[in-house]
Amino acid sequence: MGRLDYKPFYRRNLPHIQPLGATFFVTFRLAGSLPFILLQQREQEKRFYQAILARTEDENERRRLQRKWERRWFLRFEKALDKADFGPAWLKDERIAELVAESILYRDGKVYRLDAYCIMPNHVHLVFAPLVSQSVRLSEEEQSDRLPYSLARILHSLKGYTAWRANRILNRKGAFWEHESYDHYVRNEREWEQIITYVLNNPVKAGFVSEWQDWKWSYFRYAEQL
Repeated sequence: MGRLDYKPFYRRNLPHIQPLGATFFVTFRLAGSLPFILLQQREQEKRFYQAILARTEDENERRRLQRKWERRWFLRFEKALDKADFGPAWLKDERIAELVAESILYRDGKVYRLDAYCIMPNHVHLVFAPLVSQSVRLSEEEQSDRLPYSLARILHSLKGYTAWRANRILNRKGAFWEHESYDHYVRNEREWEQIITYVLNNPVKAGFVSEWQDWKWSYFRYAEQL
């Protein structure tokens, strides 16, 4: 159980935490899919909020405040993305949506255990648990000391490959995905259930379908048990 306390960090614009053995909720979106004014508002508020966090001595309270801020802005971004009335919506193209779906499913059992995904017109939700990398060259004892694939490595591979293929299909050049992704590690089973419900019902909330099962670009590992 001690290995679960290991928390490697990686950085892009914000600090991220990857506890060992955790399941993650990840969202990434198309480049240019949010209005600049909204992004500017977030950056202005982030600077103000970081000053508050710097004055907060209790570490648990800092984490709680940061999670609260990140969740609030995630929901604001989601509301704007669900409207799909700004920027590109290349994932409406079935060729692109199928490419992304196949790429997500291809990695299931190789680099992560995939629990759910939902592909929307301009963003993607994933719920997965990174797997420990395996090598036939290592002994059983050496295998036990290996770490799971990092979120950075998983997303770099998934987004890099799909961006390259999608640009070729669309006969375009330039950024396809926004560089930064939102990720959140699931803390317990109840939260996992809430996140799965949120992911699967995203097309329902956006008004595309009346039942989540009717959305072609969704997946749930345990759907047959429902």
